[in-house]
Amino acid sequence: MGFQLYDWMQEYMAAAEKTFADRVWFLGLQGSYARGEATKDSDIDVVLILDKLLEADLRVYRDMLAALPYREKVCGFVSGREELEHWAKPDLFQFCFDTMPLKGSLEEIAETVTKEDIREAIHTGACNIYHGACHNLLHERQKEITAELYKAAVFVLQAKDYLKSGRYARKRAELFAKLSGEDREILCTAMEMKGKPAKMEVDLDTITWRLADWASHMICAAPVF
Repeated sequence: MGFQLYDWMQEYMAAAEKTFADRVWFLGLQGSYARGEATKDSDIDVVLILDKLLEADLRVYRDMLAALPYREKVCGFVSGREELEHWAKPDLFQFCFDTMPLKGSLEEIAETVTKEDIREAIHTGACNIYHGACHNLLHERQKEITAELYKAAVFVLQAKDYLKSGRYARKRAELFAKLSGEDREILCTAMEMKGKPAKMEVDLDTITWRLADWASHMICAAPVF
């Protein structure tokens, strides 16, 4: 029958609640499975927030995951509640909006994120993409690295669109319909590269520099978003 997300998540949630009981403050799902865009190679990005995270909890959690099927697909985020509440606000924007809640809510945390935090997230993201693209052009020259940078660009585009529209476009197809010009071209390439960068017949230098050039525009324009 193969992997079934709903069945697996039910098993995961039952295991987490049995393992940590009322210490579980939040459970969620991120990434392509949360967006309904997963492929057979996608990871299961689960989120576990405990009342307080101790060293022993990580060992217990590791053992819990090892007992679940499809352990090789599981990754994600684990934290204590207090750490998350004091997390860097620009990072929390994407974290909160891209997480599907399964138990608990991130609304109180999301409400602490300001427009200035989102602008900072856009600017920092663009800086990292610019540096990564230039570095890849000079040194590694790998399609997989360029594909990851395009994936990061999608998050920047989501944040930029949210500032403009006030509505978060979680799915790529929804975001695509809202964009135009260079932004749409970047998203289109990101969607084409998803899951198959090594098989794409592309000019690596061209698509990598296109991304660096786009990021450059974002870096210089970020203060006026």
